[in-house]
Amino acid sequence: MANDRLVIFDCDGVLVDSEPLAAIAYERAYARNGLTIKPEVVAHGVGMKQADIIVKIHELTGQLLPDTAAGDIWLETKDLFTEQLKPTPGLPEFLAALKTARCVASSSSVERIIHSLAVTGLARYFGDAIFSSSMVARGKPAPDIFLHAARQMGAEPSHCVVIEDSRYGVQGAVAAGMTAIGYTGGGHTFAAHRAELEAAGANVVCRSWDEIEAVLRERGFI
Repeated sequence: MANDRLVIFDCDGVLVDSEPLAAIAYERAYARNGLTIKPEVVAHGVGMKQADIIVKIHELTGQLLPDTAAGDIWLETKDLFTEQLKPTPGLPEFLAALKTARCVASSSSVERIIHSLAVTGLARYFGDAIFSSSMVARGKPAPDIFLHAARQMGAEPSHCVVIEDSRYGVQGAVAAGMTAIGYTGGGHTFAAHRAELEAAGANVVCRSWDEIEAVLRERGFI
């Protein structure tokens, strides 16, 4: 099993087009608590776990969400995801054809990952192969979540490819000794997105699942 190839997917912004909705959820959760932030501020924490995003927002704006109000973020997020969340364009067809072992390694909570996959119809492609940063000591950009996922799936890090949309995720994949593919096909992409992922160490950056399929074939993962 250790020689098998493994494709590791980030969830938010890769499997599901969630980042624009998540930014709105943060704005609403902060407003619930008398705090004002703009959705674009949340973009600075894309790829981080929630606790680290809250710290980042505090650093950038001076607005600190009380620990007792952290649950408000999930309440707002869950409502938006249930109503509006979609897979990224072309992903269901890509997953339906993918025969390589795969798993999810996300900074989000297990509850959020499961909900995201359920409402978008993607859960059947991953089963129980879901890993959250809540399972490890350090979140991205540390390599912990990716190394944990590889161990649980029985794959060597050098035989793993990680698909990520954030610089923190790419940095974590590189630190784990894995091939990093940057993805810029989500609704939160921006002009310097490709350059940012390349600077973080992505081996290649793709804007569609067709491009990713071609890269995986070229590198022997399909």
